[in-house]
Amino acid sequence: MDTDAKNSRERYRAQVCTEIKRYAWEQLATAGVSALSLNAIAKHVGMSGPALYRYFASRDDLITDLIRDAYRSLADAVQAAADSGGGVAEIAYATRKWALADPQRYLFVYGTPIPGYRAPDDTTKISDEIMTVLLDVHAGCPGSGRATPFEAHLDDHRDWAGGRPVTSAVLRSAVTFWTRLHGVLSLELAGHFAGMGFDPAVLFAAELDGLVA
Repeated sequence: MDTDAKNSRERYRAQVCTEIKRYAWEQLATAGVSALSLNAIAKHVGMSGPALYRYFASRDDLITDLIRDAYRSLADAVQAAADSGGGVAEIAYATRKWALADPQRYLFVYGTPIPGYRAPDDTTKISDEIMTVLLDVHAGCPGSGRATPFEAHLDDHRDWAGGRPVTSAVLRSAVTFWTRLHGVLSLELAGHFAGMGFDPAVLFAAELDGLVA
């Protein structure tokens, strides 16, 4: 096979995969992950079920690709905020902007775990890039000067930090930021603030002020 023909086939394959994933996101938005059906997706894109399996060998393979895409998109958004000189606040608002742009995508990766599914290591490595940015940003922030029992605990369990030589105070700051940020976002995007009468954006800003302080 000559190079032009090979490149043409690769472009066609990429286009078909993009179309499959586009409809998969639509299906997830309307029916949830439990209803994700490769046969329904195949019918929508105009191919047979067996033909679709040439692109994704299983439902889990498709889910993995969707998760990779979602984490890659968020990691790029967070990195862009950091590269532009942004600090903790800018990264927080970049994350919220990303989440609000596609709530279903956010809840797919940060919502209820998919029963029976385990993400491969290369997927979790992409999500680790986000935490690396948070650790770097918090390493440049002044510490509280007050050691806590949780810091000592984190010092003994720092594998998640990828071996980065940061203090236990930085570990605590990054984890606290990550948990509170996603706690507020998850509640907001799942609709738990509906009917409470306040603006979730104001709550987000207040939580962020507390973290920055």
